[in-house]
Amino acid sequence: MLSLGPFSPGAWLIIASAVVSAVLLAMAKPPAKSEATMWTFARMHALMYEPLVADWNKHNSPKVEMLQLGLPAIERRMLASFFSGTPCADLMEVERRAVARAFAGPIESVGFVDLTDRLNRDGLLEKINGPSFSPWSSRGRVFGLPHDVHPVMLGYRADIVEAAGIDVAKIETWDDFERVMRPLQEMGGKGERFALSMWETHGDHLEVLILQAGGTLIDEQGAVTIDSEINRRVLVRVSDWCAGPDRIAMDAPNFTASGNQLKVAGKVICAFMPDWMGDVWKHEMPELAGKVKLMPLPAWEKGGRRTSVWGGTMLGIPKAAATSPERFEQLYAFASHLYLSQEVARELYRKGGIITPVKTFWNDPIYDQPDEYFCGQAPGRSYINLAGDVPLRSSSPFNARALDHITSALVRLCEERRSGALAQDAAKIETRAAELLKLAQAQMQSKAERNVFLSHAAEASAGHSAGVSEGGGR
Repeated sequence: MLSLGPFSPGAWLIIASAVVSAVLLAMAKPPAKSEATMWTFARMHALMYEPLVADWNKHNSPKVEMLQLGLPAIERRMLASFFSGTPCADLMEVERRAVARAFAGPIESVGFVDLTDRLNRDGLLEKINGPSFSPWSSRGRVFGLPHDVHPVMLGYRADIVEAAGIDVAKIETWDDFERVMRPLQEMGGKGERFALSMWETHGDHLEVLILQAGGTLIDEQGAVTIDSEINRRVLVRVSDWCAGPDRIAMDAPNFTASGNQLKVAGKVICAFMPDWMGDVWKHEMPELAGKVKLMPLPAWEKGGRRTSVWGGTMLGIPKAAATSPERFEQLYAFASHLYLSQEVARELYRKGGIITPVKTFWNDPIYDQPDEYFCGQAPGRSYINLAGDVPLRSSSPFNARALDHITSALVRLCEERRSGALAQDAAKIETRAAELLKLAQAQMQSKAERNVFLSHAAEASAGHSAGVSEGGGR
């Protein structure tokens, strides 16, 4: 009988398998080593980009490896790299609030490559929607390619509105909106149905309205502009909606089961709808298919802006990655391959409802396709028609903090109105709103002055705030 030594037949089989596997691995061709890395925070983006990255890697250099990381991780690693020189990706796709922190120092210390001259040379400053550059620009220089436009419309329950015989075409201003929608609210029973999904704690909604009205929190020079006539007017109006005797708003928060249920049940009629929000509704509230339509935002005054903007993403090249002119050209070519591709533009709309900022693609018939979820409307064309009018956004690292301060001012104003402290007296409400904005301005300005690199802007805002109160901070 053949002796197998100290090992059992099963053990010898495992050893043989290991030997064969080692030989096969040694003979196998090693995978192509990546020569560059790209970070993105969005799973949908990563899935869309995969075919383009694979195609690029077949025919071009550098070979790019794309990695999806959480946004907080990207932000931490981005800042660590920019401020301490630790390694990071060769290309980074970053959201608006995260990237703003890269603009905290002097312009020469911004960690992304300044693309302004190259974009101008390539004609991209004209080919791409102008306002879409604003979140990625600081002190007149552009540091990223824009991924999107994100115009905002109102999504409304067409089934309820039309059954009541209401014609939304008669709505041009927010005054019109209140007048036209109030009877519908009353039909639902007092406290049972509200015209608008809005609440004083939702800073994103407040910023949408401030930007639409022409207000700012931090201006282009970096000055704090919270205390302005426009912002006061918005604050008072929103407090009317949320805490006034003729309240029209209900807290139906986005991305929550409770908020979705309120929308499905028809407890709120209208909600702010940037282009990407339609895709969120389709996935979270499929039962509303064929019951929702879009309309432009009511303007603050006749002839005024009928849209706003919410969100945004860019693709940038860190300076640490552009180690030579040749390396920069390689990375820039890949970034252009990805962000200026009509294929990606089509997929971005098909899978996410997001319109491209590349104006030369706006005549693509994909944007004219009817969408059953929106009762046969063509959302893409509606958003494109508004794209050129989206307001500019601040890239200041202080903007998010300033939004927190003005949101807190709104919360306090609403609380005081509900408590009866202001007795629903219009003059007292206006005066109190002005006081709260002045306080928020002072608090934010003290924080801005601590940044030695931007202190000149903070100093300018000290003498500017009184003028802003009259001029509106435009």
